[in-house]
Amino acid sequence: MLIARVEADRVRSLTGVSFEPDRGLTVIIGPNGAGKTNLVEAIFFGLTSRSFRTSDRRDLIPFGSSYARCRVTVSSRGVDHVFMASASRSEGNRFTMDGAKIEQSEAVLHRPKVTVFSPDRLELVKGPPAARRAHLDSFVAARWPSQAGVRSAFGRVLAQRNALIARIAAGQGDRSQLATWNSQFAEAGSALARSREQAVDELGERWEMAAEELGLEGPKGLSYRPGSATSAEEIQAGLEEKLENDLRLGRSSWGPHHDELRLEMDGRQLRRFGSQGQQRLGLLALLFAERESLLATGGSAPLMLLDDVMSELDERRRERLVERLLEGGQSVITAAEGELVPEREGIARVAIRDLTEAGAVDQTRGQST
Repeated sequence: MLIARVEADRVRSLTGVSFEPDRGLTVIIGPNGAGKTNLVEAIFFGLTSRSFRTSDRRDLIPFGSSYARCRVTVSSRGVDHVFMASASRSEGNRFTMDGAKIEQSEAVLHRPKVTVFSPDRLELVKGPPAARRAHLDSFVAARWPSQAGVRSAFGRVLAQRNALIARIAAGQGDRSQLATWNSQFAEAGSALARSREQAVDELGERWEMAAEELGLEGPKGLSYRPGSATSAEEIQAGLEEKLENDLRLGRSSWGPHHDELRLEMDGRQLRRFGSQGQQRLGLLALLFAERESLLATGGSAPLMLLDDVMSELDERRRERLVERLLEGGQSVITAAEGELVPEREGIARVAIRDLTEAGAVDQTRGQST
């Protein structure tokens, strides 16, 4: 699956912007404030109806406008689908494929998986575990589509058990109902924990190799730390054992909603002891490990959106990054200066102007601008 065309209208500073990314690596070059990050965000928005920079899609609407909209054409085996995402102050959010409303669970079957690197996304490495759990679950859904629903299935059961626990703690619930929810919690939790364990087993060695190549020095490891057991029987037994503690807290205190994905260097967590530069390399290595896994197993390569990825890398690491990007799949990266991106055959370089005024992207092939 490839992104054939992007049309962004009133997405932050972008108005009437249209361009066609290369099938391989496209580099968007321009000074800070010219709209490079906005364009990367628009691509992500058009494909997912979400932003990687804000949880409120109304933030994409520029001052003086009533909406933000992006269309992305996805081409796969001779068939094109047009995704459209919009945010409106008066009408809310819309997400369609070929003009018809579509849910995320269906959309992912017709578009590439999208991975994003941006300075803001370092929270994925150094922030709380919830973001890493969600990211790992998104990889599971891409790698094993039949397991795409395990996260949401567990989430529904967790919410129901928590609601019952809260009612019981308040003296308004029936304890006899716990047996049913404990059983469902254990089954759904075991499926989720095993999917995460399987994913980390597959990604671990690839992450270590990518991190090494990108320059993350010293012993490294990617590990899964379950927040409970992984078998249904052990989870259910644990729920019964911890019931009084759950009632005191008013929620489920044990289960895969406390799982942790650990990125480690020299035996210590990268999130706590790594420098910002090391955390950047750890995140990039994770994205490359996922990409390599999907390619190696015959899956569709994810679209990689890498914003401001070159600025803190030395020349050797920039060269290795470009080499990896050119190994396969479609990528869009941004850079403030063309000199930051090594010269390689097959790179499409896009000079981005003041898009708010020009309403266009000037494209050249294979040369710095």
